[in-house]
Amino acid sequence: MHVEVFSLCDAATVDAGGKLNILGAFDTIWAVELPVVYPQFAVALRVRFESIERGEHKVAFNFIDMDGKHILPAANGVININFQDGQRSASANSIINVQRVKLENYGEYAIDIAIDGRKEASLPLFVMRRPA
Repeated sequence: MHVEVFSLCDAATVDAGGKLNILGAFDTIWAVELPVVYPQFAVALRVRFESIERGEHKVAFNFIDMDGKHILPAANGVININFQDGQRSASANSIINVQRVKLENYGEYAIDIAIDGRKEASLPLFVMRRPA
């Protein structure tokens, strides 16, 4: 298994052909004052599996602050991987849409992805004070 894409962005979609579309990747929110309520963002994930990894895989997204406190409840799901005859690998896309998240402090937050109980990747999100 290999995480090909893991991105914090303004929006993401998957079209009927399985293409993952990402708009406006970012890692910093600039705020004038706290708390900041960010209107909307998405977390886009694309994972490639080898043929021996066929079947069901549990996926968990966690959004935490610097102290490890959850900002949002964990988002859990399942990816079911099947292969066509002769296909050596296959990919799966997943999107989590987040609306109106309230961030209480300046500093670094993290969005982590775990697959089958193992942390596979982490994205930083920085909340910075906008200069005067």
